[in-house]
Amino acid sequence: MGLIRGVLDRVVLVAAILAAGCVPSFIAQYRQRVGGRLDQVLQDLIPFEQIAQRDFAGNLGALIQHHRDSLDTSFHREGVAIQQMVDAAAQLREAVAALDTNLYGQFAWLVLHPDPDLFRATWSAWRPSFDLSLGGLAFAILAGLALWGLFLLIWYGAAASVRRLRGARADA
Repeated sequence: MGLIRGVLDRVVLVAAILAAGCVPSFIAQYRQRVGGRLDQVLQDLIPFEQIAQRDFAGNLGALIQHHRDSLDTSFHREGVAIQQMVDAAAQLREAVAALDTNLYGQFAWLVLHPDPDLFRATWSAWRPSFDLSLGGLAFAILAGLALWGLFLLIWYGAAASVRRLRGARADA
């Protein structure tokens, strides 16, 4: 049993470090996708900002309210759509600012505030690569050791449970 645990232990450690070393490339691709979406929504808002500049003294909120106050349902829905773009731009700006930090801050933000659509889109196009920068290597080693520690905790916890069950059966 010790031999199996020893081999499995090393396999898990190496796999965890290799997997963790690919996380920085995923984060970089996620950041690029967030930036691209922000660029697109800002581009889509330009015509409305120009109309607001011309007809509402530059107040985009007034243009949106004008649309929403309309009795014409299509015009009203357009106001809702413009507001959704403005809201999306604000959320994407927040994400870009939050991801403009070190690798550990980016990882923490992504874990705590993932956008499911962006995450799925990034995952589907992601091509794993190992980050050989000093920060990437440090992240790979630290995260790999954490995953390995979790494996050991589960392994030894399961072994202790099995020993207790065997001990209880022997006592019975």
